Amino acid sequence: MKDKKTGLIQTLIGTIILVIGIVLCVNTYIVKGNKAYAFSLLVTILGIVILIAGLYRTFSKKERKPVDAKVIAQAALCAALCYVGATFIKIDIPVGTERTMFHFGNVFCVLAALLIGGEWGGLAGAIGMTISDLSTAYVTSAPKTFILKLCIGLIVGFVAHKLFHLSKEHSAKYVTVATVVSSICGMAFNIVADPVVGYFYKTYLLGVPQDLAKTLAKIGAITTSVNAVIAVIVASIIYLALRPAMKKLNMLRDL
Repeated sequence: MKDKKTGLIQTLIGTIILVIGIVLCVNTYIVKGNKAYAFSLLVTILGIVILIAGLYRTFSKKERKPVDAKVIAQAALCAALCYVGATFIKIDIPVGTERTMFHFGNVFCVLAALLIGGEWGGLAGAIGMTISDLSTAYVTSAPKTFILKLCIGLIVGFVAHKLFHLSKEHSAKYVTVATVVSSICGMAFNIVADPVVGYFYKTYLLGVPQDLAKTLAKIGAITTSVNAVIAVIVASIIYLALRPAMKKLNMLRDL
């Protein structure tokens, strides 16, 4: 009961901070690199994090357990890999005054969800790639990135560990199918959500003209699809290679 009350308070605080952040974003967006706008993005992201944590605590039916330090370390490593994949292993594509890119960040987001679960994997992807956005020319996309990458991790983790129970003992064929299908589900969501959310985000929050926003959404759909294929293939290969060794070392979470 105490957890639910705390969760409701967190949800309320998160909602207030999120609304403040969005209002600041709308009022401070002038040019990329604007310090006031960058601050408003951080406020928005903080609001999102607190809101999600509050909702999770409010509606969770499980008793809270102490978090294993090993899981936190693995999540931090995955977040760092997501940052590296999105910041350094990429190809930028300029589109007028905007830009999009092919990158490896989603690979490690999907991999994290397969290895350590949807919640931690999603957070790793969200934090790693949001920091990447904030430190590069994609700063205006940071709030959108945080939400979408978190959702990718949650979807991959849900399919992998709640539907397929991937962390349990299974045949090699079952594990392969479960890994690939879980990865596809997460990236299929992103193929649809990224351009759609991006269109409304740019049009109604950033004030980008609708024609330009539509063009960016179409180009974004192409790059997102390519990134999705790369993520499914590479993340599945890496997970299937790591799984036996991590099982032997007792480093694979029982989800």
